[in-house]
Amino acid sequence: DYMDMVNNLAGRQMETPGRILGAILPLGLRTSKAVFEVERNGLFTKLPAKALQDLEQGESARLARLWAEGRMRPRLSGAVHEPCFTLAVEPPWPVRPGAKKQIAVLETLFDDGPATASMLRRRFGAGIAPALARLAALGHVVVREEDEAPRAPAAPEAGVPLVCGDCLDVPLMPEQEAALAELVPALEADTAQTRLVHGVTGSGKTRLYLELARKCLESGRSVLFLAPEAALAAQLHRAAAEAFPEQSPLLHHGYLSPARREAAFRRVAESAQQGRPELVAGARSALFLPLARPGLIVLDEEHDASFKQDERMAYQAKEIAFFLAGRAKGLLALGSATPDVKTFYAAEQGLAPRVVMRKRVGGSRRPEVEIVDMRGAPKVVPTPGQTETGDRTGLLTERTAEVLAETVERGQQAVLLLNRRGYAPLLYCRSCETPVRCPRCELALTYHKRRERLVCHYCGLTRDFPSPCAVCGGTDLLPMGVGAELLEEQLAAILPPGAGVLRLDRDSTRGPGGAEAVLSAFAAGEAAVMVGTQMLSKGHHFPNVTLAAALDGDMGRNLPDYRASERTFQLLIQMSGRAGRGEAPGRVLIQTRTPDDPFWARVVDADYRAFYEDELERRRRFSYPPFTKLALVRLSFPLGDASGQDALSALAESLRSGAAPLGVRVLGPAPAPLGLVAGRKRFHCLLKADDWPAIRRVFAGVRAAVKTSPKLRLQLDLDPVDML
Repeated sequence: DYMDMVNNLAGRQMETPGRILGAILPLGLRTSKAVFEVERNGLFTKLPAKALQDLEQGESARLARLWAEGRMRPRLSGAVHEPCFTLAVEPPWPVRPGAKKQIAVLETLFDDGPATASMLRRRFGAGIAPALARLAALGHVVVREEDEAPRAPAAPEAGVPLVCGDCLDVPLMPEQEAALAELVPALEADTAQTRLVHGVTGSGKTRLYLELARKCLESGRSVLFLAPEAALAAQLHRAAAEAFPEQSPLLHHGYLSPARREAAFRRVAESAQQGRPELVAGARSALFLPLARPGLIVLDEEHDASFKQDERMAYQAKEIAFFLAGRAKGLLALGSATPDVKTFYAAEQGLAPRVVMRKRVGGSRRPEVEIVDMRGAPKVVPTPGQTETGDRTGLLTERTAEVLAETVERGQQAVLLLNRRGYAPLLYCRSCETPVRCPRCELALTYHKRRERLVCHYCGLTRDFPSPCAVCGGTDLLPMGVGAELLEEQLAAILPPGAGVLRLDRDSTRGPGGAEAVLSAFAAGEAAVMVGTQMLSKGHHFPNVTLAAALDGDMGRNLPDYRASERTFQLLIQMSGRAGRGEAPGRVLIQTRTPDDPFWARVVDADYRAFYEDELERRRRFSYPPFTKLALVRLSFPLGDASGQDALSALAESLRSGAAPLGVRVLGPAPAPLGLVAGRKRFHCLLKADDWPAIRRVFAGVRAAVKTSPKLRLQLDLDPVDML
C-alpha cells in the first residue's frame, strides 16, 4: 500500500521512488543501517542492507522469493535518539555582540525550533561545538533527551474552548443532522467518495467530522484529520482526544522532533499490521504515515495554500488524500467556508458533491461588515521616526480606533489582522536616500525590534540592528511602514491600562506549543486585543470576540498571481468569521484604499457564489485553472554562474521546439517576480495545456536538454500555488 502511494507520487512529480522515500520517511528510516534476517535451513542469518546492491541477479531473485514467503525480515536500528537543543531565552539575545556563532545558533533555534547536535553540525560545521557548550553552560539553551513513545493526548487546557459545536454530548443542530445524513451513506459506500462540506464559519463542521470519525472507527477503519497549520492541527487533536479518549489520538506535524515523528510512524505501522484503527490529526506531512485502510480523510480549511508544498519535493496534499481515499474506498471530506475555486468547480461538475451548512451553531448571526476608506483618513498613531512635516503614517484610522475602544470598554475582545510580519517592513537611509536591502536578494530587510535584527523574509539572512548602511556607511536609518510588531506596540500605548495586547504570527509563536500558548492566553482573557498575520484568521473560536478588523484589506490583491483576489477574499471572510461567535453580535471593519471596487460588495455580503462566478469568468477569459492545466517550471542558478545562462538558453530552445507539437502553450522563460533570492538568479516559465501528460512530456524534453549540475536547480511544479 505504501509503495503504491510512493510510486503514484513519483509518477506525478517525475521523480524516482527513492527520492520520494528520501523526502517523506522519518530520519531514522532513511539510513542504510537496517539489517535483514534471512532464513536458511530453519535458522536466520544477518544480511546488511548495503550488501543488497552487490548481489548477483540469481541471489536477488532468491531473496525476493524468501521475502514474499515471509522468510526474510528487516531489523531496523531503532529510532533516532539524540539530545535536542531547545531555546531557553527570548530575544534580544543576552550574549556578547562578537559571539557570532552563539548568535547564529540562537537565531536558528528561534527560526526553526529544537535541533539536535548533528543537525547543527551539518549546518555550521564541527566547529560549532564550543558555542553549543557555552550556550548550555549559560542556560541560554536547554539540552533535552527526547522520548521515543508518542505523548499521550493532553487534556484541553482550562479556558481554551474547543471549536464551536465540538462536544459530542450536545445535540446536533438540524443542519448538522441533515449534513450527517448526506455524509454517512458516502462513508459507508463500497466505493471511494469525495464531498465538499461547504459550511459558513461557525457552522459546526468540526462536530460533523467527529461524528463521522466515530462511525468510521466503529467499523474498524482509520481516520485522518488534516489542518493547514500545526496550531489548527493541535485544535483538532484536542477535540478528538476529548471525544475519543480511549483511542489515544496521535498528533503529527513537522515541528515534532525526529524521534517523535519516527515513533508515530512505527506506532501507525504496528497498528496497521495488527488491524487496529488509528485516529491521527496533523498537518500535511501526516499523509505519509502508513495508515491502513483509512475510511475517512478530512481536509479542514481545504482552500488554504499551506496544503501545497513547494520547497524540496513539491506536492499537493489534496491530490495525495484523493489517491489514498480512492485506493482504500474511503470518504474524502473537504471542508471550508470559502472553498478553493477549483474545488467548487469540481463540485458544480458533480465530482465532489456539496454538503451545505448555511447557519452558525447556537443561532448567532453573521457579523455586520463595514468598509472603512483609508484615503486621507486621519490616523491615530504615528510610527517612530515621524517625518519632519509631522505626517502621521500609522495604519489605524480614527473610525477603527473608535470602534475598538468601544469594544474594549464593554469588556469584549477584538482581533486585528495585519498580514505583515516584523516591526517595520522597510528601513530608509537618510544619508544616501536608499532603502536597506538584503545583499543576497536585493529585497528590503524587515526590522524586528524584539530580536534587534534586520531579517530577510525570503532567504533568512539576518543583520544586527543598528548596522551601518551598506551603501554609504551612514547610521541614520528611518523605519517606514507598520508591521504586526509595531502595531502591537502602538495599541498598547492607546488602549486603557490593563487591556493587554497579544500578537499571533510566526515570530511570536516560535517553538513547540508557541501558537497554542498565545491562543490559550487570549481565550483565558489575558488580553483584550490580539493582533496578527493570517494565522489569526483560521478556525479559532473565541466567544467573547465581537470585533474583527483588517487594517490593510488591499494587501495581497495586486500580487502577480492569478489567485490573488481569491486568496484575499478567503482571508477576509475567514477573518470576519472570528467575530460574533458567542451571544453578543459581531462587527467587522475592513480598511481599504479602493472602497468603490465591486470586490468589496462580495466581501460585505459574504457572497461566495457571486465572487465565484466573477472569478470563474475572469479565469475562463484568460485561460487559467480550472479551464486549463497549469504548471510552473523553475530554473535557478548562482549569481554570476556562466553555466546558468547556457541552461537558460537550452530551456528556451527546448520549449520552442517541443511544446507546440504537443499543444502546450508557453509563457517565458522570464525572470521570476522575485528574481534574486539567496544569491540565486531565478527564472520562471508557465506551461498551459489541456492535460497533464502533455506537460510532463514537455518537461521531460527540457530535463534532457538542460545540463544539470549541483549548482543548477530545475523543478516542475504542477498546479503552482506560489507564483513568486
